[in-house]
Amino acid sequence: MEGTTEERFVKTLLAPYFSQKGIYVTPVSINGNVSVDPVKHELEKLAYSFDYVSTFYDFYGFKRKVEGETKTTLESKIKESIKEGLRGKLIPYIQMYEFEGLLFSSPEAIAVVLQNESLSAWANNILESFNNNPEKVNDSPETAPSKRLEESTNYRKTTHGPNIAEQIGLTKMRDMCSGFDGWLTQLERLVS
Repeated sequence: MEGTTEERFVKTLLAPYFSQKGIYVTPVSINGNVSVDPVKHELEKLAYSFDYVSTFYDFYGFKRKVEGETKTTLESKIKESIKEGLRGKLIPYIQMYEFEGLLFSSPEAIAVVLQNESLSAWANNILESFNNNPEKVNDSPETAPSKRLEESTNYRKTTHGPNIAEQIGLTKMRDMCSGFDGWLTQLERLVS
């Protein structure tokens, strides 16, 4: 995963959820150094120690993207970068456009955690302008979900992000975010 915020999110929400299903998650942060080469080396090391390895990187955090690069092409590039014999153990996932997009699944949760009732309407207006799809909240890297939150609220990424996510819950995030839901579904299938 990319950094501290994602690591806290995995520890507080995903790990307990998956442990109930017999899937044990060990988050490993690469501290924001996200591009194919460092990711490749880290994933190959991890693949020798775990039954399966997955990624959780922000699209915006991924460095050295080429013009027209998409979530799908990045995920394919990650998978193809590692040794062929390890590819069956890898489930690459890129979050569109970044972790904070998931938080727009519930404008109410943003308002509750940030203790500002007016933020519910603010976040809801943003969500509506992207057809109520949190994974589409994006105009540019300057107006990415985290930038919107930081500019208009008292949002602190590593503290508030996981707390808002916990307030929302995985069920609501999955209902609102099809890409995120698809990733979790892939992971759930590992035990079926």
